Amino acid sequence: MNKIHIYDSVKKEKVEFVSIKEKVAKIYVCGPTVYDDSHLGHARSAIAFDLLHRVLKANNYEVIMTKNFTDIDDKIIKKMQDTNRTLADITNTYINTYKADMKALNILENTIEPKATENLESMKNMISNLMSKDLAYKTSDSVYFDTSKDSLYGSISHKASDENSQARVEANIEKRNPSDFALWKFAKKNDVSFEAPFGLGRPGWHIECSAMIEKHLAYKDGDFQIDIHGGGADLLFPHHENEAAQTRCSSNQQLAKYWMHNGFVNIDGEKMSKSLGNSFFLKDVLKSYSGEVIRFYLMSTHYRANFNFNEEDLLSSKKRLDKLYRIKKRVYALESSSVNKKFSEDIFNALNDDINTSKALSLIDEMIGNANDKLDSNPKDKNLKKEVLANILFINDILGIGFNDAYEYFQFGINEETKAKIEELIEKRNAAKKEKDFTTADAVREELSKMDISLMDTVNGTVWEKL
Repeated sequence: MNKIHIYDSVKKEKVEFVSIKEKVAKIYVCGPTVYDDSHLGHARSAIAFDLLHRVLKANNYEVIMTKNFTDIDDKIIKKMQDTNRTLADITNTYINTYKADMKALNILENTIEPKATENLESMKNMISNLMSKDLAYKTSDSVYFDTSKDSLYGSISHKASDENSQARVEANIEKRNPSDFALWKFAKKNDVSFEAPFGLGRPGWHIECSAMIEKHLAYKDGDFQIDIHGGGADLLFPHHENEAAQTRCSSNQQLAKYWMHNGFVNIDGEKMSKSLGNSFFLKDVLKSYSGEVIRFYLMSTHYRANFNFNEEDLLSSKKRLDKLYRIKKRVYALESSSVNKKFSEDIFNALNDDINTSKALSLIDEMIGNANDKLDSNPKDKNLKKEVLANILFINDILGIGFNDAYEYFQFGINEETKAKIEELIEKRNAAKKEKDFTTADAVREELSKMDISLMDTVNGTVWEKL
């Protein structure tokens, strides 16, 4: 098996992944701020790092995957004021909907899911430590980190002098430097606030991740606290730059050995208008397409590239995934054998090369085409069928696709009432066949055909799909 290579956003090149501890990968991915439903950007990031999780697992790593929930933030407070709902009500609601969306996308469960509000003591301790070293200072509105005291500030993003981003957002005449950022925001009227040695208030956004990594993940000695820190490309500056600075100055360690970032999702409004209403919310897309179809579509483009999401391409992508399920139908109700060695090696080579999903999916297309040709020539070749099924199970493990029942996959979009009617008609047909009443049986099949329902009689009973 080849070595794993990933693209390091700091070095701006592909590098060999060498974990701090042999065969253990500690990963922290910035999670959502839970004030609204998850959107396609959340889905893109989740899928990108789920693929990393799966590839490392397939390479026999113990993966400690951590994704946080920011459950205290300006946007959450505004929602509380606008809706008269409690912090817990809002954040728990959107944490639960986020988790449901991730399940629909077949995202592996995280090892740790810390919430900001449950880690306040760690944040306070880090801020106190920075203040004791004169690396942080108080103003009338906040405790700020003094970026001028960190000689390496800017080394993560190479954007420390970007005056159009953080400096503009956090403009304050009391700040020592334009790029200084808030570690702790002092309480305002109707604000959510917590007691701290340096004043009543709440944490700034950046301190949350540094403190949670130190508490839940960090190696306590050595140069680096964790192996990989990830998130969307928009987080590189100032969020990840500031995280790195806090940790470096507080612990004398680098936050992460490697930094990985996924590209943006852009919406092509003209091509999204058919049924999705140009919505950026994942829940709206999931009404019309299964989570697996969305997953397959989003991973068809390399995770680092920006993604132009439109319904026309989504439909084309679904047709490509349909082919995987059609070959799965041809090997239905069989036991698998062993995955084809060359196929698995080729997939590994593609995914170990900075998660090259485009190459991996083209190899799957090739496998499907070859298997169909061979089965057309010899439809009773059980060994081939078992190998094909093993290949599909391998694809499921490493890419998270192909996991549905081959017939249920084609039932998406049919409501429960219609499904119940179909099952009732199938039972009627089976009863007629048992009584050798083939006229009734044929009439039922014809009725189902008019509903665009196709039947297949297998050794395990009758299965159906929507044409």
